[in-house]
Amino acid sequence: MGDGELVVLNTETREIVAHLPGFPRTTGVLAVPELQKVFVSVPGNHEVAIVDTQTLKVLSRIPDGEFPDGLAYAPEDHKVFVSDEKGGKETVIDARTNRRVGSIDLGGEIGNTQYDPASRLIFANVQSTGELVAIDPKSDRIVGRHALKGGDGPHGLLIDAPKMLAFAACEGDSKLLVVDMNTFEVKQVLSTGEGPDVLALDSGLERLYVATESGIVSIFQLQGRTLEKLQDLSVAPNAHTISVDSNNHEVYLPLKSVEGHPVLRIMKPPLP
Repeated sequence: MGDGELVVLNTETREIVAHLPGFPRTTGVLAVPELQKVFVSVPGNHEVAIVDTQTLKVLSRIPDGEFPDGLAYAPEDHKVFVSDEKGGKETVIDARTNRRVGSIDLGGEIGNTQYDPASRLIFANVQSTGELVAIDPKSDRIVGRHALKGGDGPHGLLIDAPKMLAFAACEGDSKLLVVDMNTFEVKQVLSTGEGPDVLALDSGLERLYVATESGIVSIFQLQGRTLEKLQDLSVAPNAHTISVDSNNHEVYLPLKSVEGHPVLRIMKPPLP
């Protein structure tokens, strides 16, 4: 977000491969290896950009409402779904032709969007109504609305399909909701750092990370289908986006500004 660039990093050598300009206020980045493409939400241009991972060239720039943010890919239907957070709509992109093919009105301000491989549905938080909305990617129609009780303004979303759980981070009151995907009941309500945003799950360690605007990363451990908080770790201001490699357990935190410069911080938990 800070420099308006898409930065490409080699995670093995930890060397910067490229600085790609022309992505002002970038929020979401989604790699789809099977298509050799990266989809980028670019609110500064009100668009979604599609980048070829081999040539690092922009293949297309698709107009996308007021504030494109979270992205999810439905592999069976080869579609990318993008949250237009302020516009209240879910944009649908054909990932093979790089064309916008639809728009779904969700009836409120949208948080993050995720694909659930168990149900083969797309799910999105509607933070202004406090709902988890289900979309059928075949028909691009809403097929369910589920109230998320216990938190204010669900924004961040992550689905653990093997455990049949969803985790919704509420930016209004800094709560983390644990949702049973069988019944859509909220089974737990836990606290996070102030202003939670993006979540990441290390499936190897069954460890959940919640990045927050306040610079805290809240760390949780799954025990079966129960979540236990481990700690609130102070990282840096605006540490609101996060990714994790479940193979080597490295945690990646792109930070907007550390002493005036964007920085990628890499962390790793102590292992037994």
